[in-house]
Amino acid sequence: MTHALVLAGHGRYEDPWHDTAAIAHRVAQLLGDDGVDVTIRGTLPAALDGIEPDLVVVASGRGRPDPDFDGTDDDWLPFHARLSALVASGVPVLGLHQATNTFLDAPAWEPLLGGRWVEGTTWHPPHSTATFRVVGSHEITAGLAEVTADDEQYLSLRVSPDVQVLLVADHDGTAHPVVWVAPGPGRIVYDALGHDVRSYDSPSRVDLLRREVRWLLSP
Repeated sequence: MTHALVLAGHGRYEDPWHDTAAIAHRVAQLLGDDGVDVTIRGTLPAALDGIEPDLVVVASGRGRPDPDFDGTDDDWLPFHARLSALVASGVPVLGLHQATNTFLDAPAWEPLLGGRWVEGTTWHPPHSTATFRVVGSHEITAGLAEVTADDEQYLSLRVSPDVQVLLVADHDGTAHPVVWVAPGPGRIVYDALGHDVRSYDSPSRVDLLRREVRWLLSP
C-alpha cells in the first residue's frame, strides 16, 4: 500500500496561527479515503527516522528557534539531511499553506519548494470565502476552472521564476501565485490553501488536494 508521511508542525516549526494537528489529521483522513496509508508525526529531530514514505506532506510553519526551547540549528541538521535524501531518492513532497514559512534554518528548503513567505512583504486579507483561479495547463488542474474555499489568500509570496503556477489569487488587479509545481528534483507541489480545517469542507478544495496527491504519486 502507498504510504504517506504527514509532518505536523511542532516546537520550532509550530506557529501560533495554525492548528497543525487538526490539519494533519484532516489531510490524513482524506488520503486514507483514497487508499493511502498515512503516518502523522510532529516535527521532531527524529521525525524522519525509521520510515520510508512514498510521499511527504509538510504541514508545519515557523515557531521558536531559540536553542533552549527546541535545540540548535546543528541539532536539526540530521533532520534536514534526511529530508534532502528522501527528495533526492525521488520521494515527492506536498507543502501545504504555511510550508512557505517553515524550515527557515534549512537554506535548501526555499529552492526546493519554489517559494517563501517573506516577513513584511507577504500578507493575506481577512479569512473569508475566497476563489482561486486556475491558470496555465497541467495534469493536476485539467478540467478545473477555479477553487472556492473558506480560507486565506496568500499574497506577495516570493516565488521562483522556475515554478509552473497552477492557481492564483486575484487581488486589486494582480494575480498572486498560490499553487504551483516546483522544478524538483522529483515531484514537488506547493499549495497555499488550507489555513484550517474549514478549507477542507469545500468540495473543490478537496478535489484539488486529491488531484495533487494523485499526480505526486503517479509513475
